[in-house]
Amino acid sequence: MTAITSEQLTRSLSNNQIAPLYLLHGDETYLRDVAAKSIADAALSDTLLREFNEHSFNLLGQSPQEAIAAAEQLPMMSTRRVVKISNFGKLREEDEELLARYIDRPNDSTVMIFVAQDLDRRKKLTKALLDYCVVVEFPVLKDGEAKQWVKAQVKKLKLTMEEPALSELIDLVGTDTQTLHSELEKLAAAALNTGLISRETVEELTGRSRELSNFELGDFIVARNRKRALETLHRLLEGGSYPVMLIGSIAGTYHKLALAKEILSRGSQDDVFRSIPMPGWKRTQFINGLQRLDAKRIARGIELIAAADLAIKTSQATPRLQLEMLVCELAS
Repeated sequence: MTAITSEQLTRSLSNNQIAPLYLLHGDETYLRDVAAKSIADAALSDTLLREFNEHSFNLLGQSPQEAIAAAEQLPMMSTRRVVKISNFGKLREEDEELLARYIDRPNDSTVMIFVAQDLDRRKKLTKALLDYCVVVEFPVLKDGEAKQWVKAQVKKLKLTMEEPALSELIDLVGTDTQTLHSELEKLAAAALNTGLISRETVEELTGRSRELSNFELGDFIVARNRKRALETLHRLLEGGSYPVMLIGSIAGTYHKLALAKEILSRGSQDDVFRSIPMPGWKRTQFINGLQRLDAKRIARGIELIAAADLAIKTSQATPRLQLEMLVCELAS
């Protein structure tokens, strides 16, 4: 139907121009999720019974039939209901056709939001989504775009930020807005009395950025974002991180995935996070990564990590080369 920018989406929602079908896709997951929430907020602005009119379906574990049944129901004491659908890229052909039929004739009182990281444009369902949905892409931000986003957030917080501090933050943390959002929360708390985020504050509070980048490295590998994973690896190495430490960090990520996969096969997500504690903001990202990897791929990843660790410790090629080869294989 229409491909628009995130800014155009914001303007249309503020004017109460709400479409029945949206497709939000791209690697910038935080902004993508914010957009999905903004659509839902606009669509359900007139209801006091939001919990009865908002539904999310992950099609790795739930059926398209359930999602369509929810979409075809009339809203309860509301003009609209919202149905959000994720992980629809590996459906059987008959299930794709079922969704495509709904997309062709959507319920006027339902707003259906499709959310994806990657799109297989060869699939009929993808073609139908691109033809009938309002499409918004959320690519990884460039440095300049990330700086503008940070400036906007700082303004909302009613703070000021020195230009060197802004550059330092992007250099240390990167352009992932979820990570930037978390860092800004800490910086805002530190700047509460002065109202100014200085370069010294950024250096002090992101001095642990190496640890944060370790998390980023694992996240980009699991997301199979080879370019960002290699960029993060190079930043860590140039910052003085030891190769053996980085191997250990990657191994830790895969051991968590293996444990979580086992727990999830016989329990719930709550059981996973009782055994693998992590911040709330990382949980959805972790589960999404877990669902992208089957047990065989996780086991293969652990084997590759062990082989790279042995190669580094026995001086086979350079540690940097071994790490680059490992990251490329894991993120492929």
